[in-house]
Amino acid sequence: MTSRWLERAGRPWLPITGEIHYHRLPRERWSEVLGKARAGGLDTVATYVMWQVHEPQPGEFCWDGDRDLRAFIQLAATHELDVLVRMGPWSHGEARYGGFPDWLVALGLPMRTNDPAYLDLVRTLYSETIAQLAGLTHGDRGPVVAVQIENELYDQPHHLATLRTIAEELGLHVPIWTATGWGGAQVPQTLLPVYSAYADGFWEDSATEWPEFAASHFRYSQVRDDLSVGKDLRETLDGIVLEPGAVPLRDDAALPFATCELGGGMHVAYHRRPLVRPDDVAALALAKIGSGSTWQGYYMYAGGTQRRGPNGTEQESHATGYPNDVPTRTYDFHAPIGEHGQVREHYHQLRRQHLWLQADGPAIATMQAVVGGGSEDPGELRWAVRADGERGYLFLSTYQPARRPLAAQAGVQLTIDFDDATITAPTRPIDIPAGVSMAWPLRYPLTESLTLRSATAQLVTRISDDDGEIVVVSASGGIPVELAFDGDVSVAGTGVTSIGGTAAGGTIVTVDTPGPEAVIELPGVRILVLDESTADRLYRLELGGRDRLVLSDAPIYTRDRELVLHTDSAVTLSFLPAPGALSSVEASVSGTGDHLGLWRRWRIEPQVAGRHRLLSDLTPAGWSVPELRRGGSMNRLSAPTDFSAAARVRVDVPDGLFEGADRVLVQVAWTGDIARAVVGADVVSDHFWHGRVWDIDVTAQRQQIREHGLVLEFLPWHAGAGIWVDPAVRDVPEGVVIDAVDLIQVARVGLAPMG
Repeated sequence: MTSRWLERAGRPWLPITGEIHYHRLPRERWSEVLGKARAGGLDTVATYVMWQVHEPQPGEFCWDGDRDLRAFIQLAATHELDVLVRMGPWSHGEARYGGFPDWLVALGLPMRTNDPAYLDLVRTLYSETIAQLAGLTHGDRGPVVAVQIENELYDQPHHLATLRTIAEELGLHVPIWTATGWGGAQVPQTLLPVYSAYADGFWEDSATEWPEFAASHFRYSQVRDDLSVGKDLRETLDGIVLEPGAVPLRDDAALPFATCELGGGMHVAYHRRPLVRPDDVAALALAKIGSGSTWQGYYMYAGGTQRRGPNGTEQESHATGYPNDVPTRTYDFHAPIGEHGQVREHYHQLRRQHLWLQADGPAIATMQAVVGGGSEDPGELRWAVRADGERGYLFLSTYQPARRPLAAQAGVQLTIDFDDATITAPTRPIDIPAGVSMAWPLRYPLTESLTLRSATAQLVTRISDDDGEIVVVSASGGIPVELAFDGDVSVAGTGVTSIGGTAAGGTIVTVDTPGPEAVIELPGVRILVLDESTADRLYRLELGGRDRLVLSDAPIYTRDRELVLHTDSAVTLSFLPAPGALSSVEASVSGTGDHLGLWRRWRIEPQVAGRHRLLSDLTPAGWSVPELRRGGSMNRLSAPTDFSAAARVRVDVPDGLFEGADRVLVQVAWTGDIARAVVGADVVSDHFWHGRVWDIDVTAQRQQIREHGLVLEFLPWHAGAGIWVDPAVRDVPEGVVIDAVDLIQVARVGLAPMG
């Protein structure tokens, strides 16, 4: 590790990490989620080791089933993913007592300190955990490359240092040791501080329209800290109050800018239910790269389900003195990969960024960020340059979430100084519409003798086929694509709209209609100019012994030399370069690789997949508004626990629709307060309404549904309760309205390449 970036095998490394909790996922779904994570561009996954999960009773450690940390790490390695183990002892993660088991809390020890009795128990936990990691660390050529100590501990640097010492004394040795640095945390020099950035937070008060620090994460800035994340726990559980200006916001310029919790979405609490949108996630992530991030880490990257333990469900709640009541079962987080494997729009938007970081990450890691503009003034152009003296990227943004949108910017043109040249980009002033963010290459080397001086398009990836190398770029925000090259360049191809020159010399190519067939032919290289929607369908996967680009509307990944897709409908796949043929047992494959420019495509029709309407247009009666209660350490609204006055809807789930499906989801489009799905006496799912549909995975409940049926219980929306929901969805009727209940059959299709 240098003072500015991480290195691996002597080469700069820009990790891309996503949080996935093995113990909140059914073990049989691990491979699918890890496969999607790898296909989404991750090279590392992070996971909490929660004490309550593994030692529910004193001295009784459990590492079986979906608690098998070792098996999860080994499986991650088969998907070519490294692992960062967040080994506590305290985790938070919206878990009961922050992940501490009840028996530990009952002892009344000074926890999260160097109290000898507490450290003795921690030493046992660490010893058991480290035994699970034996032979799996980087030094043993394994996937575990990093460990995080504790979480969100602000004022105990000696304790953090002691925890690392204990772990090392017990035999754990990894290249990277981290600790969370936000909230003005005092992190010892033996740990790398890592940071967070969220577009919104459920932990804020219901009177807060937008968290104080949220806007800063959409600006380019050298400041890494955020005093609002976890403030509720810091103040009510730890007694630490940090008023704005009370501590300096740290930039830690002597250390790499590393993140571990860029908001991949946002959880909800009963009193406050954010509606973080896909564009929020993508724009925030890109802003951090423009600000100098050398480690992109997301929380959560894949959602999950809250566990049940000896004392019931293990979610954060008022019952255990925490400030917030969160759902008892769902921990979906509206992550890029949902609780039940659903893939969201921001999964694709982030994948496009990750493909770029995979292609040019070693160079980007060493580039320094310089903020050119972007104060709190919403009228100022927000821009930054990340460069190494010879080349770089120009970052521009007019994006901020809908509650405080930014205006368009007219006549944008900037001059950037390099060590040996000055670049004006774009070559002519352009108008940037509102609500977009992008990173455009400057002096990007296409070949040894050909340089892309500037572009109004984003680099995505580069790949080779039998005819040579292809550089893939994508249009940005509806802005016409302009590519400026040094020198007089021979240009041809289907994507060229016009060719011209500049006053400074060079060749300019414009492309008015980007898409999968827009190809610019240059000496020694071709440029494929995609439109944004096509770029969001683009995967880069190893298949049949070589890297290929794949266009797909359904989530795909590779496993055991197969291409695997999960879909509820027919899918068209396009490949570049293409295999000779495709075969499948679970689907019919039509076409023989019809040509679309450089691509060849096939249509895949699963044997079992589809969407079936079960109910619609219901306004159930029989409910009453529950009495409002408050509780927890901040006296916030408490979630109702009495469903005796709930509206009940029985859903008849045809048993035959389970047959042959890999997953069966019941999807509910509704408005109200909170709801839960009950099979017999078992609550299998719950949902605090916040403007999105409710997905219930009933795959494992087939037999129970056959015996008991599926009952949905709804409590009514009451605007006077004071619950915060996004302004875009606040105007809903009182009571309960069910627009639709659908059953979705999701197929798993394996495709084997031939030839």
